[in-house]
Amino acid sequence: MKIVRALPFAMLLLLAACADMPKFGSQPEAAPKPAAPQITEDMLRDRSRDFLAQGVKQYEAGEYDNSMRNLGAALDHGLLPKPDQARARKYMAFIHCVSGREAHCRDEFRKAFEIYPEFALTSAEDGHPIWGPVYRNVRTQLVAEREAAQTRRTTTFLPASKAEQALQEGLVKYDAGDYEAALKLLEGALKDGLKEKTDQVRAMKFIAFSHCLKERIPACRAAFLKIYEVNPDFDLTPAEAGHPSWTKTFASAKAQAKKTLAEKAAKEAKEKSAKDKAAAPPAAASLPKKN
Repeated sequence: MKIVRALPFAMLLLLAACADMPKFGSQPEAAPKPAAPQITEDMLRDRSRDFLAQGVKQYEAGEYDNSMRNLGAALDHGLLPKPDQARARKYMAFIHCVSGREAHCRDEFRKAFEIYPEFALTSAEDGHPIWGPVYRNVRTQLVAEREAAQTRRTTTFLPASKAEQALQEGLVKYDAGDYEAALKLLEGALKDGLKEKTDQVRAMKFIAFSHCLKERIPACRAAFLKIYEVNPDFDLTPAEAGHPSWTKTFASAKAQAKKTLAEKAAKEAKEKSAKDKAAAPPAAASLPKKN
């Protein structure tokens, strides 16, 4: 009797075990896949910095192909600060120039300026015989374009005068490295009478640049000094001021001009004070006291 009573309970246990067993032909459940690591913006930025550092290192080792790949990768996501983006473009320009690809070299320099307007080569880099002239040409062209755009925004369009045409032709000659022709045209533009002060300053500035590049330092300095007679607040852009051919000459001319202007202002103030004093009515004579 005890065996008979226990049989239903044993069958229940067997049925429960069978329910837990996988069915014939069914596939076991796959284990859940681990979540993919989340790539953050900070991770991409750090990776870009690593690519830039590696690219510069490879450039210095002469591994130009590998350097170009890493410099390009550093720019892929646009996460580098603008000065670092310009730095990557600079080394790409160097590689293109030393590899004989001047057009690409020029494009990279232009992009560096457009990304970071304060971009400038060091004195040693600027003086390099291969990419130095390309860099200076791009810089001069961009400065001329910006100044022309500013003039267009502030003046009504009129046909260019003879003086204005000479100015534009002079800038073209300067960009081409024909400094003697540039000087002739720019000086002619001033003689013919440039109406706008901005145009006068631009002509005198490139006259100074041309003289300095031809190693005529006194003439370069004199041209810089004349600018301050038209615009006492004149200054070069950081990229222009750092040029090795005229850095010291411009600094000297600027200091002299500022000193002359300060002395002139002091003299005028003194003369005005003396004039005002002479024009003042005499003090009334004191009346005698009554006894």
